[in-house]
Amino acid sequence: MPGGGRCDVTMERYYERLIRYLVIKLRDQEQARDIAQEAYAKVLENTINNKMVLEYPQAYLFRTALNLVTDLYRESAKRPTRSLEEVSPVEQSTFRTPVAHLYQQERALMVERALGELQDNCRQAFLLRKLEGLNHDQIAQQMNISKAMVEKHIVNAMKHCRIRVKEMEYSRADDDAPQRRFRRRNT
Repeated sequence: MPGGGRCDVTMERYYERLIRYLVIKLRDQEQARDIAQEAYAKVLENTINNKMVLEYPQAYLFRTALNLVTDLYRESAKRPTRSLEEVSPVEQSTFRTPVAHLYQQERALMVERALGELQDNCRQAFLLRKLEGLNHDQIAQQMNISKAMVEKHIVNAMKHCRIRVKEMEYSRADDDAPQRRFRRRNT
C-alpha cells in the first residue's frame, strides 16, 4: 500500500477544515460531518484500492466532498413538491402558537410582494420550479429559453426575495428606519 498510511495522516489534517467548509455550504453541522466522513472514507478507499499517492490530497478530499454535496442536492430536488392548496388543513395548523402562525403569514406576504417586483420571466421560472416542481430542462422548454437562463432567473429570484424579505422584516421591526435612511442620504 504505497502512501496508504501517509495519506491517512495527511487527510486527518484537513478533516476539521473540511467540516467547517461543509457547514458553510450545508448550514447543518450533522450533515456536514456525515458528508466529510463519507468523503474521507471514499478518498482513503480509492487511494488504498488503486495503490496511488495523491499529489494534492486536500484538493482531492474537498472535491470528493463537494461532489457528495451536489449528489445530496440532486436527491433532495427529486422529492415531490406540493402547492399550498394541496396541503391539508391539519398540516397547515402545525404552527405552535398564534404568534408563529402570524409570523409565517407575514413572511408569505413579504415573499409574495417581493415576487411581484420581479420581471415576468424571472417570476415565472421561479414559480414553475418552486410551486410546480418542474426541473430546469422542463422550464426551459416551456418558456422557450435556455437552461442557463432558467438557472439565472431562479437564482436572481431567490436572491431578490431573500434580500427584500430581510429589508421588510428590518423595516417592520424599526418603524422609522426608512425615514432615517432617507435622512442619511440627504445629509
